[in-house]
Amino acid sequence: METNSPSASRLREKEHSAQGVAPPLFVARQPIVDSNEKLFGYELLFRDGLRNLFPNVNPEVASVNVLDDSLLVGLDVLCAGRYAFVNTPHDLLVSGCLQVLPAPITIVEVLESINPDSDVLNACLKLKEAGFRIALDDYVLNDRREPLVPVCDIIKVDIQAVPPDHQDQLVRRLATPARQMVAERVETRDEFVRARARGFSYFQGFFFRKPEIISTPNIGNDEAYQLQLLEAGSRQPLDFREIEDLLKHEASLCYRLLRFLNSAMFGLTVEVRSIRQALTILGEQHIRRWLWLVAAANLGRSRAGDLLSWCLTRARFCELLAPQISHENYDLFLFGLLSAMEPILGRPMAQVLDRLPLDKEFRDALVGKPSRLLPIAQLMVAQELGDWGSCTGLANELGLTEVFVASCHAKAMQWADEVSCRALESGEKN
Repeated sequence: METNSPSASRLREKEHSAQGVAPPLFVARQPIVDSNEKLFGYELLFRDGLRNLFPNVNPEVASVNVLDDSLLVGLDVLCAGRYAFVNTPHDLLVSGCLQVLPAPITIVEVLESINPDSDVLNACLKLKEAGFRIALDDYVLNDRREPLVPVCDIIKVDIQAVPPDHQDQLVRRLATPARQMVAERVETRDEFVRARARGFSYFQGFFFRKPEIISTPNIGNDEAYQLQLLEAGSRQPLDFREIEDLLKHEASLCYRLLRFLNSAMFGLTVEVRSIRQALTILGEQHIRRWLWLVAAANLGRSRAGDLLSWCLTRARFCELLAPQISHENYDLFLFGLLSAMEPILGRPMAQVLDRLPLDKEFRDALVGKPSRLLPIAQLMVAQELGDWGSCTGLANELGLTEVFVASCHAKAMQWADEVSCRALESGEKN
């Protein structure tokens, strides 16, 4: 089949543009990290899967539509320049449509349901020649896809489904310098440690988004300072003297604030020379945002994987929902930000919230108790997990459309990746 989807994509983009609406993007992403818990890539989870989005359409036509309307709409944005693992059913794999994707960042996952016939093998060889990497998903002992092993770069093993002794055999037999092993569904830190000891190179699952609770009640000086920034930014009204005193105790923050205000984006005609002058110019809303972002960036810098980007995605996602839902004027940016503090701080949420001036509705929702804000927290989690059934129900409960929710999440991911990247670079320079 001749792949002419780029032109078809441009045509559809014009149609969407004429309607003033961006193509919907129903996608979640699950992080994959290396042995040092640094982000390696994301597996992209599309609503209903690529196979079922167009069940009554010719498979080849469906493949082109799915790629153009979902994958090509910001694939590098979705993965922030990391690898994108794309689940690929048989029809999509052999159609040739995958060639329209950016080869340097795309890893094609061959599903366990695929029969490794000659068409599949030839498709994999062509993709390899074009610069793509090939992964075998959910690999087991005596897997029928064994003929594809010589052309694959990555083999993924579900550690919840494959017994430990089988995992050992697979790693011994298949792992080479040119072929890496991924442990899937790593849900706890103990499982991560064991999988790493077995020889797996990469790890997929939400184990680092679950809190590794620190036994000591004492909080380190730096963490305590960041919590003070969160606390100061949460006061109603703000105490400018408190904020000024906090910033004066941290020279690098003073420098970053003044550099921020003197940048071209503000276009100020007078150079800002003092913290008090800077706070006056910023105004309450921007001061709160700046304090929360600084605290989150500093707390997330030393943590694993994509925690900072995930934290900021939650904050921005909730904020983008705010104009369309009833939330009693609560700051939903802070709500989303705080929802990620448990794994970032390694402390129970209740302990984190004890330090912050928040009311009962806010606190109850963050610890999972009934609250007017709880459906927002539940929608946030369902969206990032790709639990599309729950997303639909919660969106309806909040009076939102699924397209609006998906659009907010896509925008939030892009914003968070950009901000977290700048925040980390800024921290390294200082």
